[in-house]
Amino acid sequence: MITASVLETHYYSDRNPLAGRDGVHGYQTSGTSSGRRKSIYYSEPDEEHYIRIKLDVFRTILGTSYRTAMADMGTGHAEATAVDVFRRLGMEVESVSFRQPVERHIERLSAFKPEVLYTMPSILDRILHASENPASYGIRHVILVGEIASPAWIERTADRLGIGKTCITDTYGSIEIGTIAYFSHEHGRYLLAEGLVAEGLRPEEIGADLEPLADDEERVLVLTSAVREAFPAVRYVTYDVVRDLRPVWADGRSRQSFQSIVKRIGPDLKHGEKISIYDIESVVFWHLEQASVQVKVAGNALIVYIHGPQPAAEQLEQIRHDLDNRIPEIGTMIRSGLLDRIQVLGGTFEDEAYRGAVKNKKIVYE
Repeated sequence: MITASVLETHYYSDRNPLAGRDGVHGYQTSGTSSGRRKSIYYSEPDEEHYIRIKLDVFRTILGTSYRTAMADMGTGHAEATAVDVFRRLGMEVESVSFRQPVERHIERLSAFKPEVLYTMPSILDRILHASENPASYGIRHVILVGEIASPAWIERTADRLGIGKTCITDTYGSIEIGTIAYFSHEHGRYLLAEGLVAEGLRPEEIGADLEPLADDEERVLVLTSAVREAFPAVRYVTYDVVRDLRPVWADGRSRQSFQSIVKRIGPDLKHGEKISIYDIESVVFWHLEQASVQVKVAGNALIVYIHGPQPAAEQLEQIRHDLDNRIPEIGTMIRSGLLDRIQVLGGTFEDEAYRGAVKNKKIVYE
């Protein structure tokens, strides 16, 4: 299996020959245990397959009734290709840079009034928080990508936008694979995109250091791609935990599907852009010699707990500043008001009962 340790040894290295090859697109994401940021490569055929598959997914989600769209994303592959995809669908499209302050995003939404908004839950949260009347933007459909979007969050967001919850469609992808799945409101499940073979494995089948799952319906998603060329997508371990992975009959054929995305068990987490536990620990340990780190992900909030000798307030503030800027794109989104700051708390994890249930876990999901 293609695990994080295999990739760190053989792919995320300075010796990767794809780095110097013409006609190859490189995209960076969060760090590795060595402190080096990951570079993911796409060949020209990879790019075309990615766009074609995304076109098929968006066409299925939207049909042909929409004429205008806005892409309001962070960075990475999804952002880099969004405008091209909407234009190929025959739609007029605008894109707002994550470098712009949140007020500028609201100005463009008010002026352009896109029927379709393609964005991340964390960005949409900030836009809604800063908007007096989100329904006035005239958005008829939202396509999400990025952080996990719970059914309760989707229902609350739809209510604020004045649309039905079936007019918010979550998509799931990764920079390593591309578009992986989208939520089908008809089937009440995520349907896998073309060209993917999915397996669901128990954590102990992947590595001895991974904690078993308590729910018998939950499995770690492992993917093989028939279209990826510049990445070893053969039994690639996503470290995403999904529930009820099984085929269903959809669109006249058998389609692999799952009910929901539960959490991640690997080293990466999402806060606008990917940041890894390695990135977080390297910042903390730069300032504190004796400390242990626990990270809680609650909705779109990221909280870092530092256990050990109580750090001074000045140290906590410096750690918070350095964490905000560890991944440059995250720092930019925080400064522009599109993301909340990463919270850093010293001392004891505030919920003793919950803390006992997740003893020794570095990343906790609520």
